[in-house]
Amino acid sequence: MERIKIIFVIISISCLFSCKNEKQPELKQGFWRAKIQMQGQLLPFNFEIIKDTLKYKANLINSKEVIPLDEIEIVGDSVFITLHIFDIDLRAKINGDTLNGWYIKNYKENYKVPFTATYGKATRFENPKSTTEFDGNWQTTFVEDDGTSYPAVGIFKKEGDLLTGTFLTETGDYRYLEGYTEGNQMHLFTFDGNHAFIFNATVKNDSLQGEFLSGKDYRETFSAYKDNQAALADANKLTYLKEGYDHIEFSFPGLDGKPVSLQDKKYQHKVVLLQIFGTWCPNCMDETKFYRNWYEKNNDKGVEIIGLAYEAKDDFEYAKARVEKMKQKYKVGYDYVIAGVYDKEAAAKTLPMLNHIISFPTTIFIDKKGTVRRIHTGFSGPATGKYYEAFVDDFNSFMNQLLNE
Repeated sequence: MERIKIIFVIISISCLFSCKNEKQPELKQGFWRAKIQMQGQLLPFNFEIIKDTLKYKANLINSKEVIPLDEIEIVGDSVFITLHIFDIDLRAKINGDTLNGWYIKNYKENYKVPFTATYGKATRFENPKSTTEFDGNWQTTFVEDDGTSYPAVGIFKKEGDLLTGTFLTETGDYRYLEGYTEGNQMHLFTFDGNHAFIFNATVKNDSLQGEFLSGKDYRETFSAYKDNQAALADANKLTYLKEGYDHIEFSFPGLDGKPVSLQDKKYQHKVVLLQIFGTWCPNCMDETKFYRNWYEKNNDKGVEIIGLAYEAKDDFEYAKARVEKMKQKYKVGYDYVIAGVYDKEAAAKTLPMLNHIISFPTTIFIDKKGTVRRIHTGFSGPATGKYYEAFVDDFNSFMNQLLNE
């Protein structure tokens, strides 16, 4: 028995020293080209690894936007990269100049797709040579698997050998798209941590026929025709109060767990914006950055913003942690409540005075008397160019009107 104990101690000490002496693999600094395998196709993107003293950081590069990633861990022979504020990771084995692993959405059950990356590749595409002319606006119709359709406006621009642009929809834009053309075919991609989109289309006589792939298994078809007057419905008329209502009432828990209501003294006799959003939503984050900057400059003028968070799980502590992380990373100064889960029908039940909730984000404008003056559905972010600029001008004009009343 004593002999067995001695052998066990020797083995334990040996294992301890071998573990201590095991060299952690190096995650090479510089640019990497990554690919996510989606529905039989590849979605390429780039990231840059930076080592600051002993800590790794990264920049996720998505066309014209650079997204900082500061939660990177090396465990054993693998790297774990948290994708910004999202509950999403890249997990991969390090093998010199290559990474092999998975893209995982932690808030969805069994959601992972293969991910690979190669060191030293600073460009997203290999030898793109876009020659076909796609520039301009395209009136677009997307069709879901069940036959439901919705309108959009495609805006594309050739920049050197690349094609860039986005699709605007009535619930928000598809953010920064980048790709190339091959003959009469167009290929566009976006990857911002949560959105993992591929658009493929064929052009013929100023019309497009294509497919839209999102993530692990979602697919739509779309058709479009060139029309520089292409437009969507008025975003201020899609969501409205039901007949018989003229104001909003709710009581939701704040991040401290205490109930928050528009009847609270803090919000009385002030202009109030209600931002219906979720931390899982990249368009909501575009809007949050805009509201953060605007609020910093104007919060002393008698205005408050309350973010109504609809999160991926019906769990207060989970939702609170997601919102607190977002608030800290974006340095947001306005208030938040946990309003519910991100299912649109369930969300609508929490605000029964609305005809529906069809978009995260949606903003409700309330004047100093507590009257709802406007409800804006969706958000056209910076990727939409002149449409974003038009939104900013209209927002500032309307807010000045409300504040001066």
